Amino acid sequence: MSETLAESTSPEAEATGADGTPAEKPSLRARLVHWRDAHPTAVRNTRWTLNILAALLVLGALLLPNKVAYLHLRAFVRLPAEAILGAAVALALPRRPRLVVAVVSGVGLGVMTILNLLDMGFNDYLGRPFNVVLDWELLDDAQSYVADSMGKGVAVGAAVGAVVLVLLLLAVMALAMVRLSGLLVLDRQTATRGTLLAATVWVTCAALGLQIFGTPLASEHTAALATTQAKRVLYTMRDEAEFQKVAKVDAFGNTPGSQLVPDLRGKDMIFTFIESYGRSAVEDPAIAPGVDKTLDTSTAALAKAGFHAKSGWLTSATYGGSSWLGHSTTLSGLWIDNQQRYRTVMASDHLSLTKAFKKTGAWDTVGVMPGIQKGWPEQKYYDLDKVYNAFQLGYQGPKFSWSTMPDQYALEAYQRQVHGKKRDKPLMSEIILTSSHQPWAPIPKMVDWDDLGDGSIFKGIQKAGTKPSEIIADSTRSKQEYGKSISYSVTSLTQWLERYGSDDTVLVFLGDHQPIARVSGENASRDVPISIVAKDPKVLDKIASWNWTDGLKPAHNAPVWKMSSFRDRFLTAYGSTRHPSKG
Repeated sequence: MSETLAESTSPEAEATGADGTPAEKPSLRARLVHWRDAHPTAVRNTRWTLNILAALLVLGALLLPNKVAYLHLRAFVRLPAEAILGAAVALALPRRPRLVVAVVSGVGLGVMTILNLLDMGFNDYLGRPFNVVLDWELLDDAQSYVADSMGKGVAVGAAVGAVVLVLLLLAVMALAMVRLSGLLVLDRQTATRGTLLAATVWVTCAALGLQIFGTPLASEHTAALATTQAKRVLYTMRDEAEFQKVAKVDAFGNTPGSQLVPDLRGKDMIFTFIESYGRSAVEDPAIAPGVDKTLDTSTAALAKAGFHAKSGWLTSATYGGSSWLGHSTTLSGLWIDNQQRYRTVMASDHLSLTKAFKKTGAWDTVGVMPGIQKGWPEQKYYDLDKVYNAFQLGYQGPKFSWSTMPDQYALEAYQRQVHGKKRDKPLMSEIILTSSHQPWAPIPKMVDWDDLGDGSIFKGIQKAGTKPSEIIADSTRSKQEYGKSISYSVTSLTQWLERYGSDDTVLVFLGDHQPIARVSGENASRDVPISIVAKDPKVLDKIASWNWTDGLKPAHNAPVWKMSSFRDRFLTAYGSTRHPSKG
């Protein structure tokens, strides 16, 4: 008897059926049900935790601002109209349609959250929100920037992390909406009363204009942002068609070459853009002292060498980045503030300043582009005879973060390979200097011009320099290093002019845009300095009516023009005759 009882209660006996065959193991569902029944308190706490997290996630997404500056607690203590409307819809629908609506609205809310996060990044770096039509291709540029600044491993990790985050956010937001909609219908009567009460409170708050710390309690934030995104898409579509018409109209479009810039015949013309050289570099108290000292010292050194300058301000078409928009706006005379406008102009025959010099037949035209590391079809629009990219300047030294080579070396290579050679015609050169490109670490140092060689001398300087990771999130240090980089670029350019400039050299140099908001500050202007430098006094006499400031540092109250107005003013000042083309 006892043996029989022992056999029936042994593990071996439990694992077999009555007929001696192995018993089936309980299914996962059965085990979960068993665990749930055995731990009711833990299950109840888990359910409430998930419910609360789902509610917080959805409310947070509905109230998430699209600017970093607006990320305050008061932004998240409002009553969103979208939540009330969503609850009403969920209560009114039967199960299957309710689930479909919950998933779709959850994914939609996830998409809006992603767009808000993109807006934050674009507002912080480029001073404008993300454009869902035009800006996707800029994400590839952003990855390249991270790779150059922080390394390819970091760039790949960031890209993978971003993709995972997007997919996870969409999935979790959909699940949260499904969970909340299911929670509502567990007690329809109570949920309906709560929804009606919330709607009454929202209408009352909206009617009375009730606020908390200056923020309205009644919110329709997500609906407003969605409407703004839709309007932005419509504006972009309309702008493309309208701008195509504008680009076909050109005050100098039919001007013969013989009537373009006759007052500059025989001059070596150099148009130079200094990366991120903005008004903040000259006027921000945390940056300006070092830069202003450099400008004053350089003005004095140039005067000693026989050069004089006049300076003013231009309002750039871009901010914080997308330098090509500033370059093309300056040289085309058109306001090019987005990628679609840029593509339209690059495919047109609209007259650029560089093309104007080429059209005369009196100049050879060349571009020095150390930041270009791949094909550059824009060469055709600018009508440059030859373009020297990052791989054609003979540099064998290290990169300085994003910048492929120090400005001093790029200018010396320009002198050695282009400017210093004998030729039948004077030169018209477009030079893009890159050492002041963010993240402003490490920064090159000036070396003896005779020691530049192939650039290997910069290896020790680059190795001893500040690492991007040390300053990239530190506004104070970023300001300091930014100022040093501008001083370096200006010093490189003005020393090159002292060393190699002649009686017939005319230098026009300017910034392409302000640095990012972390450096220039919230609500900073979009103004950049511009200077014209020459030995021949007649060159500067031609622009005397502009009322620009003498020297390299424009006065605070010096004239401010839109960057797109410079081309026509410049062409007119130096004797060009208007013969408009009207499309």
